[in-house]
Amino acid sequence: MECLLVSQDGQHDPVALPDGVPVVLGRGPRTRVADKKCSRKQVELLADYKHQAVRVTQRGVNPTSVEELQLQPGDSSTLQEGQTLWLVNGRYPYTLHFLPAPRRSLAGGGEGPASKRPKTSSSTEEEGEEEEDPAVVAKLRQLQETAASAEQAKARPPAPPQGEASEQPPHPRDSWHEHGKLLVFTKQGVVPSTKVAGFDLDGTIITTKSGKVFATSPDDWRILYPEVAKKLRKLQSEGYKIVIFTNQLGISKGRLRPEAFKAKAEAVLEQLGVPMQVLVATGSGLYRKPLLGMWEHLCEKENGAVAVTLKNSLYVGDAAGRPPNWAPGHKKKDFSCSDRLFALNAGLPFYTPEEFFLGWAPAPYQLPSFDPRELDSQGRLYDPPDAPLLAPSPELVVAVGFPAAGKSTFLKQHLVPAGYVYANRDTLGSWQKCVALCAAALREGKSAAVDNTNPDPESRSRYIECAQAAGVPCRCFLFTATLEQAKHNNRFREVTATGHVPDVVLNSYKNKFVEPSLSEGFAQILRVHFVPSFADARQAALYRLFSEG
Repeated sequence: MECLLVSQDGQHDPVALPDGVPVVLGRGPRTRVADKKCSRKQVELLADYKHQAVRVTQRGVNPTSVEELQLQPGDSSTLQEGQTLWLVNGRYPYTLHFLPAPRRSLAGGGEGPASKRPKTSSSTEEEGEEEEDPAVVAKLRQLQETAASAEQAKARPPAPPQGEASEQPPHPRDSWHEHGKLLVFTKQGVVPSTKVAGFDLDGTIITTKSGKVFATSPDDWRILYPEVAKKLRKLQSEGYKIVIFTNQLGISKGRLRPEAFKAKAEAVLEQLGVPMQVLVATGSGLYRKPLLGMWEHLCEKENGAVAVTLKNSLYVGDAAGRPPNWAPGHKKKDFSCSDRLFALNAGLPFYTPEEFFLGWAPAPYQLPSFDPRELDSQGRLYDPPDAPLLAPSPELVVAVGFPAAGKSTFLKQHLVPAGYVYANRDTLGSWQKCVALCAAALREGKSAAVDNTNPDPESRSRYIECAQAAGVPCRCFLFTATLEQAKHNNRFREVTATGHVPDVVLNSYKNKFVEPSLSEGFAQILRVHFVPSFADARQAALYRLFSEG
């Protein structure tokens, strides 16, 4: 076998890449590249004949590209048969080809079609040097002549479908695409299917070589179990499309370079030897599991218009909500339940890696204490139910509750339209301004409502004293949403772009909270429940998904 890098402009001979021998290319007579932006040692190429692939490592300053993937100094990627290497800045394209080994002369100089002709005295070849195989030469000439037109054909959009095909064509080449906070890699040979076998990556397909929880470097990984590759090949033979769904928050946090993760993902798929798709949520929001942004993107845009059948699909992940000591030798509990909840949100059958790859019995698990599916949009607004929501005479209402517990929505929906003056610290800037606004309203004979968290007696006493000074009653509206529900509401606000606060603010409220009591000076305490309402059915469906494991 020979591995050749063929210049698409045909201006020089193909570059031979021996098996396992590093070859450095760059500016110089070998490539006929005179561009000063191309280093003399621009890229290092390492051919792997067994897997018919070449590892490309950038050494120069300016970017080399492998297909659509742009490399930076020190980055590596995999170049495969028929793919294009752009030497620098999207210029000087080369195509990779693996060819059969040239035929050699027969031992002893015997006659036959593979024999060499006797050398003349003018021959410059050293004794024993092989003569080029005419078939290989012809093949190279053909490749050089058609390289440019082939590249144009690859870039040309596919022809519109002529009716419904019985079989979907395989993906033509490795490709990466970015969609906001979502990266999608499609391996050459992936075929759309009604059956999808989904997998988490870390802890499910791979684990660390170092034995540490988190990888210490892009190369700190190994396949989790020997059975993984065999099982994936079996799924492929049964018509499943295999897709990896992985959260990689470190990318948006700046702790993980996208290029490093891309190279790692390609290396994992290369070792497994199975065509797959990889969907990567690079930040928080709709794409991050257990929310369904990745799954919906797959079904709507990455499966060739083939509808996925849920009952024939499955999902495997290690974040399954298993408790400590869930199995012998597994003392630690699962770090979350996000994979199980992802499958639950999507309606997919779920398995842990041990259940799916090793055939273990299902382990015990625990779902989060807050289940958004159980909220009743027709539930009671508050208790006691016979208490008046609005007072017939001026009063001061003090809201108490977690951020994202529904305080602002409730007060603006029920009290502000009835004439209550609304005081909010986020708007006014300080509790002193809130007290001053309430005092002014009460002097004018109006009621007022304070929209702050007011977790402790000290923060509430300011308003109680204000009401007492004005000679009006002060009621407490205690919003009963738990920490888990408030966090769910907060995440819902984030993905719907309606504002959210850091989780540390919610945790701070919990630490400061003291249950309100009548002894503080309140005339009454209403316990206000969170009863959701939504602008449309899509928002309602989104809210009822588990959003964090």
